[in-house]
Amino acid sequence: MRKRLLGKTGIYVSEIGFGGEWLERHPEEESVALMRYANEKGINIIDCWMPDPKSRDIIGKAIKDNRENWYVQGHFGSTWQNGQYVRTREMKYVKPAFEDLLARLQTDYIDFGMIHFVDTVEDWKNLQNSDFLAYVMEMKEKGVIRHIGMSSHNPETAKMAVRSGLIEMLLFSVNPAFDMLPAGQDLDELLSEGYRYEEGLAGINTERAELYQLCEEYGVGITVMKGFAGGRLFDEKRSPFGVRLTPMQCIHYALTRPSVASILCGYDTKEQVDEAVRYETATAEEKDYASVLANAPLHSYKGACTYCGHCKPCAAKLDIAMINKYYDLAAMQPEVPATIRSHYELLEHHASECVSCHACESRCPFGVPIVERMRKAKELFGL
Repeated sequence: MRKRLLGKTGIYVSEIGFGGEWLERHPEEESVALMRYANEKGINIIDCWMPDPKSRDIIGKAIKDNRENWYVQGHFGSTWQNGQYVRTREMKYVKPAFEDLLARLQTDYIDFGMIHFVDTVEDWKNLQNSDFLAYVMEMKEKGVIRHIGMSSHNPETAKMAVRSGLIEMLLFSVNPAFDMLPAGQDLDELLSEGYRYEEGLAGINTERAELYQLCEEYGVGITVMKGFAGGRLFDEKRSPFGVRLTPMQCIHYALTRPSVASILCGYDTKEQVDEAVRYETATAEEKDYASVLANAPLHSYKGACTYCGHCKPCAAKLDIAMINKYYDLAAMQPEVPATIRSHYELLEHHASECVSCHACESRCPFGVPIVERMRKAKELFGL
């Protein structure tokens, strides 16, 4: 299992992670065994947003004998009231719920203390100077949580959190359908039955692209939720693109986004764990989302690099996808951010080494003018 650095936390997490929300659907002993099996396969990060006692007890029993082998995302503001989940900022519920999380997980610390489900600008603003945020900071100062994170589906709100410097990592919904979402539409509309993108829609949603850029610039690592768009992407009749993607292709798409360290998949069975972990040995053809998206009838990435790697091999040994990624991230800013420049300079080969053979362009499914982009990257970075 490959490990990736999660932003500036200094922690290396498995690129295939564990989304725990399905655990409560099965007998406790089965779910405990499933988690232990996943850890044996190299999975070392789990998200526990769930406030229900059963889910938390399962995770606690699964990790108690090897706590050091797991990184846990635990949420502030996800509470269990009268037998159901309630998202709240009221401290009379928040504090007992977090104490319950520690008790049921049988641990005295949480690796990533997540500010739960911040999806509106108003909610983010209300959190400032609040008792809620003071409690999160107190837990950080005491070492009860090691790092502060946040979960969100809203790029505008997430950008505010990244810019604030408060969070070190972000749990965010990432998949090609969400990335293509037109400005002004919400995820609920996308997930509704019968939703289709309009013909001629092109390129990634600007706010989402800006969020990825900011995360890279500020060293905020991303763990991915909703990587499969609720399963809609597996069915061409329900997919907003009009074509189907495989789980392997969705995983690869998420893991090729800037700042993404891990995709958290939900599992019911050991076979599903095996299928996700098989990503580590999958062929380029099995991972290939680009050819599918390039031929989708209801949108176009024409001319836009998706960092898929189809352009390989390069005669000059350039990592074209990574050069394009850093160029896109840097070009969105008035000046090249120091962190992105540093990442670019650490590449073994740079855009200035391009020999303009154009062989890469013949392999690109999206018709990206790669040689021209290498020229622009050289001018931008001076290398």
